Amino acid sequence: MVLWKHALAAAMVAGLAGLGGVRAAWAGPTLTVTGEGSVSHVPDMAEITLGVTAEGKTAAAAVAQASAQLAAVLKRLGAEGIAARDMQSSGLDLSPRWSNPNAQTGQASKIVGFAASGTVRVKVHALDRLGHVLDAVVSDGANRISGLSFGLSDPAPYQDAARKAAVADAMHRASVLAAAAGVKLGPVQSISEAGNAPVPLMRAAPMMLKVSSPVPVAQGEVDVKAEVQMVFGLSE
Repeated sequence: MVLWKHALAAAMVAGLAGLGGVRAAWAGPTLTVTGEGSVSHVPDMAEITLGVTAEGKTAAAAVAQASAQLAAVLKRLGAEGIAARDMQSSGLDLSPRWSNPNAQTGQASKIVGFAASGTVRVKVHALDRLGHVLDAVVSDGANRISGLSFGLSDPAPYQDAARKAAVADAMHRASVLAAAAGVKLGPVQSISEAGNAPVPLMRAAPMMLKVSSPVPVAQGEVDVKAEVQMVFGLSE
């Protein structure tokens, strides 16, 4: 039985060698290059953080007011067509409010009230309604807006395009360097993606709040970048 297994393994290796499946290690010099690729596309979604802040004489009053404002914001987002899966709240934070010390009377600072705040991260897919949505939630209690960024709902096709562009760039650089050195470019020995997978780079958008009219938003484009490292064999 053992002899049969050894014979089978030897036959498999011989078959792979005959088909060119096993390549001997490159013994000559090599050339290592890095290629970069970038693809730009108009975004089809936006992410933004909305916040509410409320004050009260007691902690309970501040939390109750902030909770009511946050509930109103979530309700308005739902009414504007934002799906529940595209809204994620992060709870409430509570902090005391202190009075200013009085140097003349020697009175120290003391707690005069409390401030409660909460945030919700929202994805908006209908970009043509983004300004209207922001204006609506401000009217319903959102008093802090931050972290506006634009992206792609399905970045995979653009990530692959950036990878292809990075490989083409690496091959071009390798051919230029080999020609300049007077050597021939041999087969690719290895190829790896530098860093993590290509990630869309969100371009921040200028934003100005206007309660009387929808918020103006410029979405621009999203850049997807990739970087690869390739090693080529060289021959005379």
